Amino acid sequence: MYVADRWEQFELIDTGDGEKLERWGGYVLRRPDPQIIWPAEDSNSGLWKEASARYYRSSSGGGEWKERVKLPERWSISYGRLKFYIKPTGFKHTGLFPEQAANWDWMMDKIRQAGRPIKVLNLFAYTGGATLACASAGAEVVHVDAAKGMVQWAKENAALSNLADRPIRYITDDVFKFVQREHRRGNRYDAIIMDPPSYGRGPNGEMWKLEKDLYPFVESCTGILSDRPLFFLINSYTTGISASVLANILTLALQRKHGGTIATGEIGLPITASGLVLPCGILGRWEL
Repeated sequence: MYVADRWEQFELIDTGDGEKLERWGGYVLRRPDPQIIWPAEDSNSGLWKEASARYYRSSSGGGEWKERVKLPERWSISYGRLKFYIKPTGFKHTGLFPEQAANWDWMMDKIRQAGRPIKVLNLFAYTGGATLACASAGAEVVHVDAAKGMVQWAKENAALSNLADRPIRYITDDVFKFVQREHRRGNRYDAIIMDPPSYGRGPNGEMWKLEKDLYPFVESCTGILSDRPLFFLINSYTTGISASVLANILTLALQRKHGGTIATGEIGLPITASGLVLPCGILGRWEL
């Protein structure tokens, strides 16, 4: 498992009974997680009871935060030199997936050790964690997401991290159509990152379904890799898709043409109270 264990301003304090207790800078949040099917030692006392806010699911879908203390509209946390705005949303998320720090460290090392200019394409790029990591390591980055609000959030994270002057291009678009246009334009990338959802819609109603669309999309993306590709990273949070599936996709779409090596596995966060690791998704990495 790839564990993001270098955080100082984020901590997964405890887990149990379908919930997790997390410290995000100066605030402790309590929210559900379907992976946590083991019992909590005591979720009605201590920090559990004193959480700054707790997310409650609604039977009609979505949910809401109940605050014990007044939260600011947003606040920031740091990971090394990277800084991110945190804002609890109506869908229980905070705008950041801290387990991805395990990937940020790997990508930054690859870019710094390349010894040449690297151009990165970040697809389904969300609020820009990977974008900031790659830009801070010296790469030129194209950041693509279909949600205008997420692209704006990414820009604000870049400014917060003092990376606003780096060569980052922000695109609000359907990622599949964007890749097709890059084919026609002849644009090429040394590294591609993608974090596709299980289901999604583009800005004009385009439908995405991972089980149907992931392999042809990865195959299409290989057509815009440079002659000296550095890496290709796929993240997935889709239930029922195993890391071996990502290995097979990367083998067929990349390794048989370019050689290189593939690594796959779960990605997770250490739990302070129990010493366990919470699995948070899977990844597939191809690299030369």
